[in-house]
Amino acid sequence: MNPTEAQILDALRVVQDPDLHRDIVTLGFVKNLDIQGPEVRFDLELTTPACPVKDLLKSQCEEALLALPGVETVHVNLTAQVRERKTQPEDLLPKVRNVIAIASGKGGVGKSTVSINLAVALAQSGAKVGLLDADVYGPSIPLMMGCEELRPFTRDQKIVPIEKHGITMMSLGFLLEEGQAVLWRGPMVASTVRQLLADVDWGELDYLLVDLPPGTGDAPMSLAQLAPLTGVVIVTTPHSVAANIAGKSAALFRRLNAPILGVVENMGTYVCPECGTESRLLQGLNGEQLAQMLKTPYLGSIPLDPVVSQSSEKGEPSLLAYPDRPQANAFTEVAGALAAQVSILQVSREEPAEEAAFVKVSS
Repeated sequence: MNPTEAQILDALRVVQDPDLHRDIVTLGFVKNLDIQGPEVRFDLELTTPACPVKDLLKSQCEEALLALPGVETVHVNLTAQVRERKTQPEDLLPKVRNVIAIASGKGGVGKSTVSINLAVALAQSGAKVGLLDADVYGPSIPLMMGCEELRPFTRDQKIVPIEKHGITMMSLGFLLEEGQAVLWRGPMVASTVRQLLADVDWGELDYLLVDLPPGTGDAPMSLAQLAPLTGVVIVTTPHSVAANIAGKSAALFRRLNAPILGVVENMGTYVCPECGTESRLLQGLNGEQLAQMLKTPYLGSIPLDPVVSQSSEKGEPSLLAYPDRPQANAFTEVAGALAAQVSILQVSREEPAEEAAFVKVSS
């Protein structure tokens, strides 16, 4: 006896998204259900292509359906659709689904390095990703991405951003002459941040990562007030001073009603390339402890590996230059954890999801 649509959906209700804590049917993940006798096909549409548990969910779906009498074959097609956010008439980025600020309390913690590699990791998952270098005093993204010689052009009165490694990028560094210093006061900084948001043709993006200057000055405050921020990622190192100042940065964004998505620890454990022994060269308050203090998620740790900084100096993200080293896996895992937190936040803002509409070809 062949299974019915109701039986299929009831069986799939046992599959729970571990981050959203609801079953995939209620969440509307099951699309285009097609029952052909003992063969069942459907799309599993997740909230992000970077979902860290997508393979687990797929295998659980297959297991649940194969346990049904009459089901012999199950085909689960993984897809993703990042949730749309509600836009306002004055929205500067109406086609960008999520704006994520990457912040730190102090310089030297590798915030820009984390930004570019997270952008690459999200793009590799299949997401549409943009990267905005909002460090107006010391823009470094063009050099670190190996495109400092490129210059954007305008089209329909909009600046067309630079594209490389599957990422759409914009930086004040693309507009300055080599060696030119920026001598601006507060109002000019706010105006520049606004222009980098509104005067650039960002197109449709799932995620726009914004690399902020360190500290709690004009640029971070302007971004929080001008952009429709989904949330903020705090980058720190295992050092008490860095963690303490990072905490102040988090406090600033919370005062501006910007959610903290989590903490990323950079320059964590060092793995000896000869013997594989792990050790911490930096001693102090680590990222996990800071996340606990801030009562925010801990997104993960990036190991202390010389190739990370060497790659940035050569103009290539370390995730691409050294994909087989532990740092590459760490960036991918942190990107997945970040995407999961964004989905959790977006789903929590929505009304309870209605069950998806199903397209059944035949049964």
